[in-house]
Amino acid sequence: QVQLVESGGGLVQAGGSLRLSCAASGRTVSNYAMAWFRQAPGKEREIVAAITWRGGNTYYADSVKGRFTISRDNAKNTVYLQMNSLKPEDTAVYFCAADRNYYYSVREYEYDYWGQGTQVTVSS
Repeated sequence: QVQLVESGGGLVQAGGSLRLSCAASGRTVSNYAMAWFRQAPGKEREIVAAITWRGGNTYYADSVKGRFTISRDNAKNTVYLQMNSLKPEDTAVYFCAADRNYYYSVREYEYDYWGQGTQVTVSS
């Protein structure tokens, strides 16, 4: 069983930056694809970014391309999401997820493990 714990969320002004971390425990996730999702109030959860098991391939939603960067440190069993040039529309609860496959999926239902989420609030 894998436990995922997100951290790094908070309140930031528009244009600012945050770095989210997702620490995995229970077993290594070095051979799992990982992703970040988010859910804004009144909206469905959506994928933000994903990364393959070695980090060689990444995916970004159009809304965050050029502003967000997903990365991973398999030695630390941790995945990161660097968020720059934040906008009020980025306000959401951000979730980390693990997929027991090498290559990522953009489909929420294919992820096997989920964290509890961390709140990101961007003020205008």
